[in-house]
Formats: sequence, structure tokens, C-alpha cells
Amino acid sequence: MADADAHSLDDTLLTRDAALLKDTVREAGALAQSMFRTELRKWTKGASSPVSEADIAVNDLLESRLRAATPDYGWLSEESADDAARLSRRLTWIVDPIDGTRNYLGGHDEWCVSVALVANASPVLAAVFAPASDEFFFAVRGKGTTLNDKPVRATGGSELDFARVAGPKPLVERLKPSLGEIKLHRRIGSLALRLCRVADGALDAAFAGGNSHDWDLAAADLIVQEADGRMSDLSGEPILYNRREVAHGVLVAAGRERHAGIVAHFRNRPIA
Repeated sequence: MADADAHSLDDTLLTRDAALLKDTVREAGALAQSMFRTELRKWTKGASSPVSEADIAVNDLLESRLRAATPDYGWLSEESADDAARLSRRLTWIVDPIDGTRNYLGGHDEWCVSVALVANASPVLAAVFAPASDEFFFAVRGKGTTLNDKPVRATGGSELDFARVAGPKPLVERLKPSLGEIKLHRRIGSLALRLCRVADGALDAAFAGGNSHDWDLAAADLIVQEADGRMSDLSGEPILYNRREVAHGVLVAAGRERHAGIVAHFRNRPIA
């Protein structure tokens, strides 16, 4: 039902919002880049999640631009107080102002601005911008994925022997007994970028190890799907967004055939 509703959106509306999203995320990325590797106020929220004045500044910019242009849309951001009114909105922006804050504060390049527009639990527009490496991923439902305006696709095939896989090592190791030698990629601290690396073929598969949230995933999910990939939980069920509960368990992204093989593998070897 969510997919059908997402596809029924007016093309004119999507075109308008796509242009708004591109411009706004580029502006937000430029702001984040201007504050990168500078002295920033920073603190910890929750048990151990870092946040800085850059996260807040980028969030404020995104919120002011997007909400002013689309006042009837819902809003869900890692750096905003949750407003339950989003649950009744057909369209909702889902935002991570800086995904990979630890990398950002450590002066490392792998961080990004990640924003999706979700219609009835399914993303329809997505932008992931990594300013430090000048990578701008963009996807529109049904129209493919681009990286810096050039179409990209996930790698094809179903084999996992010597596949390039990123994610928590214990989880990746569980693929080996029956699927051969896996090339474990170095850690990518931004989950959104880790998943987008599947969309452009830099990785053959990527895992999220659990306790990820809508804002980490929604944009990357559409970017992977529109690059002829698939992203789901380990049972193969699609991820639903803008629900009351926004946390998710273990997830996998890969090209369609390889994704099916990984899901089948874990179906026979469930994680306790």
C-alpha cells in the first residue's frame, strides 16, 4: 500500500520538491564544510552520541528552508524534538544533518548530510551529500540514482565469494561458512555513506548492525533501490519509515540478486 501511494504522487510536486531538496542539501553541505576542522562546541546526548554546534546549525538551515517551502509536510530529524504530528502527514522530511558526527569531529572525510522525503512509510526523494569528498547522491522514486549527476548501479550477480562487504565484523563473518571468502571493507563511520557505496558499486554489500534510525537510513534506502539494489531487514522485509518507532534492527543492502542470496543465507542461519 505504501509503495502504491508513493507512486501516485503528483509528478509536478515531486519535481518541485526534488529541486528544493537538491539546492537545500547543497547549501547545508557547504555550511557543514565551512565549520569542518574548526574549533566547535560539542557535547554528548543520551548515553554516548556526540553532537556539536555544527550539527545544530546544519539542522536549523535544513529545517528553515524545507519547512518554509513545505509547511504541510511532517518533520523528523536526529537533532530536532520529535513532533507526533508527523505521523498524520502524508509527506515527511527525514533528516540527519551530519551523519558520521564522530568522523566529522575527528577531522575525517566520511560524513554527509542525509535527507529523504517519505510518503506513507516509503522514501520518494533522497539526497546524500559528502562535501569533503565531493559526492552528491540523488534519487527520485522510479527515476534512478545519480552520483554527481551521472547514473550509477549496484553490482550485479549473486555470488559472495570475494565480495566487498562493509559492516560489523561479527555479522560479516557469519556469511563465510557457506558463501566463501569475503573481503571485509574497512570501517565506514557514516552509515548513510556505507549504504550508498552499494549504490555506486564501490561495495557489493553493506550491513547496518542494529540500533540505526530512520534518519540514518531513509535517503540511502531509496538511493540503493533506485540503483537496482535492495535494502531490507534480514528476513527480506522492507523498512518502513515515519512510524512511531524509528529505530531498526540488523539490515542489509546489496544488488538485487546478491541481496536475495544474503537473505536466504540468514533465513537458514537466523541471528539469535
